[in-house]
Amino acid sequence: MPLILRDGRALDETSDLVDDVNILKPHVSALANASPAQSSRSLSLGSDFTPDISPISSSTPSEVDPTEVRDVSTTTEPAEEKVFRDYANACDRVKNFYAEQHEKQTMEYNLKARKYFHEREKLHMSVWEAIERLNTLVDDSDPDTSLSQIEHLLQTAESIRRDGKPDWMQLVGLIHDLGKLLFFVGAEGQWDVVGDTFVVGCQFSEKNIYPETFAANPDSTHPVYSTPNGIYEPGCGMENVMVSWGHDEYMYIVAKEQSTLPKEGLAMIRFHSFYPWHRENAYTQFMKEGDEDLLAAVRDFNPYDLYSKADEPIDVESVKEYYQGLIAKYFPPVVEW
Repeated sequence: MPLILRDGRALDETSDLVDDVNILKPHVSALANASPAQSSRSLSLGSDFTPDISPISSSTPSEVDPTEVRDVSTTTEPAEEKVFRDYANACDRVKNFYAEQHEKQTMEYNLKARKYFHEREKLHMSVWEAIERLNTLVDDSDPDTSLSQIEHLLQTAESIRRDGKPDWMQLVGLIHDLGKLLFFVGAEGQWDVVGDTFVVGCQFSEKNIYPETFAANPDSTHPVYSTPNGIYEPGCGMENVMVSWGHDEYMYIVAKEQSTLPKEGLAMIRFHSFYPWHRENAYTQFMKEGDEDLLAAVRDFNPYDLYSKADEPIDVESVKEYYQGLIAKYFPPVVEW
């Protein structure tokens, strides 16, 4: 999503596999020069290796156009899907965003992004302080609402709370977009923060939006990455696929390493933008036993993210104490971002 600082300045807009980032690259290099028969085999993730990858630029990103299409309906009832994700009629700036994202989200970049995430100097603040910092950004591309970030997060959380869902799911609603803090810590543009996510390291699914734009991605002709399973084994489990880098992956890593949220909550955070999987049933060859439960959890969460918007903002002070209590239950007082 294109985000605008409140002073008017524009900003562009893991998983267990994080542990394997240092393992993939040597195998990839070997297979890239291998025979077709050798290249058709999946990579094994098993030895130690430290790739020589330069850090991501932390300079202020240049302005890039908006990212994604939202439901134009303002109803809070998921059953009334009037015009949902109407990409066929999207404006050029949306199409241009996805063309850039699909070209630049390569395996090379994803390895680089995760390496930089783990090596850079971290921000230290509470979850609520992170929410307040994110609130200096306003999403100017969302046609459903002109509300600030904190108001959207609270609307999501409050709609989950009204339906009597568990407190950890309410907290997920509050923090699911906190990964947009990437704008403050080295994002290169909108394309590596927001938008639909997809699996890298294997053939790009035709169920991704604008699938034809992946032709500009060098991985689309790579001898390994362009194959149906790529570097993965069928049934390896969704926790072991590398999903394109952005605010979902970033917040997932933070929550996985520093919270006590259940696995269903972590899946909601990590996969809420992974529409090819949770809406279009793509990449299901990688699912293993238990992943159906995670998929159901993500599908349960998705309507609250999309349909909780309303014209009236939430009174932050009236609910702040309640949500600070939930944060304290599942997160430490200070979090590394």
